[in-house]
Amino acid sequence: MQVAQNWRLNQQRYRLMGEECPNCSVKIFPPRDVCPACMAPAKELFALTGVGEVFSYTTVYHPPAGYEFNAPYVVALIKLDEGPVLTAQLTDVEPEDVSIGMPVEAVTRKLRSDGDEGMIVYGYKFRPIM
Repeated sequence: MQVAQNWRLNQQRYRLMGEECPNCSVKIFPPRDVCPACMAPAKELFALTGVGEVFSYTTVYHPPAGYEFNAPYVVALIKLDEGPVLTAQLTDVEPEDVSIGMPVEAVTRKLRSDGDEGMIVYGYKFRPIM
C-alpha cells in the first residue's frame, strides 16, 4: 500500500466514517458519491458508532500470504446499528465462541506490515461487547 493511499483511507479505517444521504437519510459505508437506496448525491460525512452485531461469519484456516500469523481467524459480516453491513475480522474471541447475533464493537488493530522495514497498516476489527 502506498503512503498516499493510506492517508486517504484514514477516516474510513480508523473512525468508520460513512455518509448520510440528505434525501432519504440512509447511512452508507464505505462513502460513495451516490446513495444506493435512492440514487441521490450523497456527500455528507457521518461518523458511525462502530456498534453492531454479527450477521454471518466464517473461520479462515488457510489465509492468504501476509496473514498467516493470524490463523485461524474469523471474518464476519457486521450489521451496524445504523444500518450498513460491512466485512471485518473479529478479534479478542475464539472462533468457537462466535455466534450470529453476537453484539460487537469496532476497535483499531494492526492489520499487516509491508515487510520488516515497511509500513505497518492499522485498521478496524470488531470484538465482542462484554
